[in-house]
Amino acid sequence: MEKNTLHTYKLVLLFACSLVLFLNTELSFLASAKTLDNDSKAFYLGERVHDDPELVTASHHEMLESLLESKEDAHNSMIYIYQHGFSGFAALLTSTQANKISEHPEVIHVIPNRILKLQTTRTWDHLGLSQISTPFSSPSSTSVKGLLHDTNMGSEAIIGVIDSGIWPESKVFNDQGLGPIPKLWRGKCVSGEKFNETIHCNKKLIGAKYYVNGLLAEMGGKFNRTIIQDFKSSRDIIGHGTHTATIAGGSFVSNASYYGLAQGTVRGGAPKARIAAYKACWNGVEPAGGCTTADMWKAFDDAIHDGVDVLSVSIGGGIPEDSEVDKLDNIAAFHAVTKGIPVVAAAGNAGPAAQTVVNVAPWLLTVAATTLDRSFPTKITLGNNQTFLAESLYTGPEISTGLAFLDSSSHDNVDMKGKTVLVFDSTTPITFKGVAGVIFSQKPDDLLQRCHSFACIFADYELGTDILQYIRTTRSPTVRINSATTLTGLPATTKVAAFSCRGPNSVSPAILKPDIAAPGVSILAALSPFDSREHDGFGLDTGTSMSTPVVSGIIALLKSLHPNWSPAAVRSALVTTAWRTSPSGEPIFAEGSNKKLADPFDYGGGLVNPQKASKPGLVYDMGIQDYINYMCSAGYNDSSISGMVGKITKCPNPKPSILDMNLPSITIPNLEKKVTLTRTVTNVGPIKSVYKAVIESPLGITLTVTPNTLVFSSAAKRVLTFKVKAKTSHKVNTGYFFGSLTWTDGVHDVKIPVSVQTKIMIKV
Repeated sequence: MEKNTLHTYKLVLLFACSLVLFLNTELSFLASAKTLDNDSKAFYLGERVHDDPELVTASHHEMLESLLESKEDAHNSMIYIYQHGFSGFAALLTSTQANKISEHPEVIHVIPNRILKLQTTRTWDHLGLSQISTPFSSPSSTSVKGLLHDTNMGSEAIIGVIDSGIWPESKVFNDQGLGPIPKLWRGKCVSGEKFNETIHCNKKLIGAKYYVNGLLAEMGGKFNRTIIQDFKSSRDIIGHGTHTATIAGGSFVSNASYYGLAQGTVRGGAPKARIAAYKACWNGVEPAGGCTTADMWKAFDDAIHDGVDVLSVSIGGGIPEDSEVDKLDNIAAFHAVTKGIPVVAAAGNAGPAAQTVVNVAPWLLTVAATTLDRSFPTKITLGNNQTFLAESLYTGPEISTGLAFLDSSSHDNVDMKGKTVLVFDSTTPITFKGVAGVIFSQKPDDLLQRCHSFACIFADYELGTDILQYIRTTRSPTVRINSATTLTGLPATTKVAAFSCRGPNSVSPAILKPDIAAPGVSILAALSPFDSREHDGFGLDTGTSMSTPVVSGIIALLKSLHPNWSPAAVRSALVTTAWRTSPSGEPIFAEGSNKKLADPFDYGGGLVNPQKASKPGLVYDMGIQDYINYMCSAGYNDSSISGMVGKITKCPNPKPSILDMNLPSITIPNLEKKVTLTRTVTNVGPIKSVYKAVIESPLGITLTVTPNTLVFSSAAKRVLTFKVKAKTSHKVNTGYFFGSLTWTDGVHDVKIPVSVQTKIMIKV
């Protein structure tokens, strides 16, 4: 079966006694069927009706038996049963059977099951989450301060990572100095190909499971190794899951580097946290690994049951992003969040164009990617003795070669052998056979993959133009390239990476996405030895896949310190305390064809600030009723909402305003004249506190806050509500202008971003 048929599942959602149904019109396998028109389906039944998983399972079998009129056929067609975090099952049915069950009064929607894509020595120093060490101290003897000290480095936290698995032999998963496994843990390790639960799990790696049945249903039920080039176990051949798990919660490993670059001690954000790996993504399904929705849902279901404290999901879909109303996607994440588990997701790597951000459901915490204050400068000298500093990961000896310009039109006419070539368009499908080096003026996303046997240099567009001018004015141009070095601190500083997906939200424009930004460029972490970028167990990788576990590790610490905080409170703490400048105080720019100052659509609230987030002062909290109000405002019907939340729910008339969702941000996508919205804050700081409003209004917008002073006078009076009135002076349609609203008590500055766009209705 061809790989490109894998995205043809569909999903039917039912609630109350509710269902999820995957259809694949190209699938032609069912063990007990006589015909070849069977499709894979998954049935989502919303919140569980029964607390006993065995009763949930029995009810699913009964439903399928009533449809197929055969206990044997029902058993053979069942792929998965979702029975812990929510209720549902995945099964193989014919199109006729699918149509029949889609007419059931509890069926909500039919949606596609997509193939989802997989999207640090300096990171934690850069973010101020550091240890205090003496020049000769080892990680185990180093004293700690602040959030790391207050949480014992997250020793009681459990980080769930849904990804491509784990390489258990990596040094970052050693359990040296760890106490017993947390008592609330209900998960386990599962043996499989080249993975032994007894040998490969320990007090660090406490959970390892794998999910492939949804993928196998697309392949005739067989583990086809010509397509799935992977271990049939939790073992990670891609390296992506190992890398992300390291960033979130890896143990201390000193003297790690990538061929000498980025040398130092690798560790995760919560270095004593426990890791549970849920492998739902497989090598060969997509160029960089892919995951079916059915397998992802089962991973979420188990993670909820097992007792993880945070879920890190460096996975995303395509653009345009699916609507929660039309697709009801991210349902599994919704159930995790309503059970108190923050779900951290990648913003995607299709930037810098607007409206590219994915994982936009309001219950997700969506992470953009920034650079570190670290670079790998590489000196290049032209034949006329002009010397420039570019950037690379080249660690070989100095090379001196001829120099040529190359584009797609001249590819066949340029003698490249033994030369260094200049390329302006990094997306041009050029094969660099026999070259000594390549100078890119636009950094390719797959830089490391394309540069195995020669030097790859990244020079910006301006420098590339200077080099091109030299080539065109010189009979025999030459270049000398030195090996890269590691530079930390200024002038290297925080920038939003060009690849990081941008807002505004294409599904619900009034919901700000991304929420927050974190380092995601050239992050050093453990890799699988099967990964071509691996060297001595480690490698550098780039993407919002890397920035996501940075935030997950920080949340593991925050949940250790504040175990009763809801996922919404955690998000608020991160957003309202984030840096709007680099940690060194420099402006944050957003990379792209034209560099500009970053705004909320680039980085949400800003660059994550772990220490400040632990003591935010106030939080914008939300619970199940807030999500119900959102779904009402977004157009969900009453039966859909009732099934999702597990109780009869009726939306009010008129519907709630989506602008009133209690987010730590204000986004008004269509302000015509004026609008008033509401927010509520909860005091999590000193009992007796007085906060005053500080307003930075967007250009041409007047913001008024009522009341402009919040007085928290007792433990019983910790929750206060205020209103914000926005009025535009613009007489024409505009783009977005940005501002902020800050509540300050002189110690805490609780700042939320404000984004407003004026739209004037035309009367016909």
